[in-house]
Amino acid sequence: MNKNEFAPTPPMGWNSYDYYNTEVNEAQVRANAEYMASHLKENGWEYVVVDIEWYAVGAGSQSETFQYIPFGEVVMDEYSRLLPDPERFPSSGDGKGFGPLADYVHSLGLKFGIHIMRGIPRSAAHEHRGLPGTAMTADRLADPSNICFWNPDMYGLRVNLPEAQMYYDSIIQLYADWGVDFIKCDDICREDMPSAHQEIEMLARAIQRCGRPIVLSLSPGPAKISEAAFYAKNANMWRITDDFWDSWPLLKDMFRRCELWQGKVQPGCWPDCDMLPLGVIGGCFGNRKERHTAFTEEEQRTMMSLWGIFGAPLMIGGELTKMDPFTLSLLKNRDLLAMHKCGPYAVQLERTDDYAIWASHDPEKNIGYLAMFNLAEEERAVHCWAGTLGERGLKAYEGGPIREIWDDTKAAFSTGSLACLIPAHGVKVFCY
Repeated sequence: MNKNEFAPTPPMGWNSYDYYNTEVNEAQVRANAEYMASHLKENGWEYVVVDIEWYAVGAGSQSETFQYIPFGEVVMDEYSRLLPDPERFPSSGDGKGFGPLADYVHSLGLKFGIHIMRGIPRSAAHEHRGLPGTAMTADRLADPSNICFWNPDMYGLRVNLPEAQMYYDSIIQLYADWGVDFIKCDDICREDMPSAHQEIEMLARAIQRCGRPIVLSLSPGPAKISEAAFYAKNANMWRITDDFWDSWPLLKDMFRRCELWQGKVQPGCWPDCDMLPLGVIGGCFGNRKERHTAFTEEEQRTMMSLWGIFGAPLMIGGELTKMDPFTLSLLKNRDLLAMHKCGPYAVQLERTDDYAIWASHDPEKNIGYLAMFNLAEEERAVHCWAGTLGERGLKAYEGGPIREIWDDTKAAFSTGSLACLIPAHGVKVFCY
C-alpha cells in the first residue's frame, strides 16, 4: 500500500482534546460522531479522533494539580499493549478494545482515530509484563533514560533491538484489527529524544505491514524543516507548531510557520497547524469551565482561511453538540473547502508585520484563489497586483468580477490592482 494514498486530501474531522482534555468517554465520542454524520459529513468531514489518555484509570480526577497523573493506573493486556479504560468505554470490555466503538463510527459513514504515545507503558516495564512473539519482557525492551518530559506514561524503546519493531508491529496490528483509520502519535514529531527518529520509521513500517490504510499524524511540534523529506516519507501529517489555542499572537505567528512550510504540501503529506479551537472548548481542563473561543469572528475567518489556502488538516477542537450557527457556517463554507483541496498549489505572495497575501488555484477546474489578510491592530487597505498571480505560476486574472467567499460580494481589479479595506485581524478571500 502506498502511504500517500491514505490521505490524498488534507484530513478533516473532530478531535476530543480541546474540550475534553484527558477525560472523554464513549457516550461523548458517540454523540460527537452522530453530530458529524448529521451535519458535517456531506461537506467532507469524516474523522472522529479520541485523544490522549483513553487507557488511563481515573483520568482527570486530579486535574487541579496534574494533567497527567504521575505513574497512574493504566489498562493493558498481557503483551504490554494499552487498552481503553472500560469505565469510560464500556463496549471495550472482554478484550474488544476500540472495536465496537470503531464499528459504530463506521456505521455512520465516518472514520475512527486514536491518540497514542511513543514507546511502551512504564507500568509494563515495572511489572515485567510480556511481549508478543518473544520471551523478552517489557523491562528489557524499555529504556528508562528515554522519557517524555511532559507525560509520565511511557518509556521509549531500545530501538537497536529487533523486539522494538516487533512491539510496534503488534500494537499497530491490534489497532488495525479494531478498525482504527487514524493514529496521532505524540512525543515524537520534534524528536525530543534521539530514538524518536527511528520510532517514526518503525511506526510507518508497522502500518505498511498491518494490511489497513491508517493515516499517521505526528505530534507535537514544531517539526523540523530540515526533516521535511523524512516526515513526508514516513507520515501523512506532522505538527508545525506546539499546541495551538485561541490566542491572536499564536494565530499571527502561524503565518510565519506556513511561510516556512509552503512548498512542502503534497497529496498524502500535510504539514499540520493543529486543531481548530472553535466553538465551545476547555470544558475539562484545570478550572473545569468551558468557554466559547476567544477568537473574534474576524479572527476565526482568518484562521479558517489560512488553514484552508495552505492545505492544513482541519480538525475541529470544539464540542460538536454545542455548535453555534456561526461556527457551523465556517465549517460548511463550500468555497473554503474547495480551496482547501488545492494546498499543494498555494503560494505566499507577500508578508509583513501588518498584512499577508496568499494565492492558490485549482488547475482542473480553472479556479483561482486570492487571500488577503490584515494582521494589523486597525482596519487597513491591502492590495495585490493582478499580474503577480500569473508571474508566480498561478491562474492569471483575465478581467471581470471576482467573488469574496465569506460574504459572497463581488469585486474587481482596477488598473491592475485589487485593493480593499479589511478589518483588524480580518481577511478577504476571493475566487475568480
